[in-house]
Amino acid sequence: MVRATWEHFDHAADMGIAATGETLTEAFEQIARGMMAIVTDASVQERVCVEIECAAPDREMLLIDWLNALIFEMATRGLLFGSFSVSIEASGDGYELHGKARGEPVDRARHQPAVELKGATYTALDVHRDKEDRWVARCVVDV
Repeated sequence: MVRATWEHFDHAADMGIAATGETLTEAFEQIARGMMAIVTDASVQERVCVEIECAAPDREMLLIDWLNALIFEMATRGLLFGSFSVSIEASGDGYELHGKARGEPVDRARHQPAVELKGATYTALDVHRDKEDRWVARCVVDV
């Protein structure tokens, strides 16, 4: 069995993230982990839990909404996240995501944030199943 993963890919001044998972939820969790790794490579403790709800007409828009909701919570609450749990359900109007992000307040000395995330973009945006029937989620994040 292939484990869920994420990786960065080059894209001009921004940063691309590609994630895979056996399920769509794993791919969404992994891309969030990859996005956090852009900011810091330090461990993030799970002291705070933030619940996030998103709804979108398709999986690609749901991915953008998920990542931008995380960026919003980081910016407004001064948090970094270290773990994620997601459930995704098809609805009459598309998809609904119920997520939890666990983390802690930014400690500049310990976390040494490398960049500030501005937002997930539509560049290279894609959510699909690959040849091995794994879910793949990709997008570029503006830093």
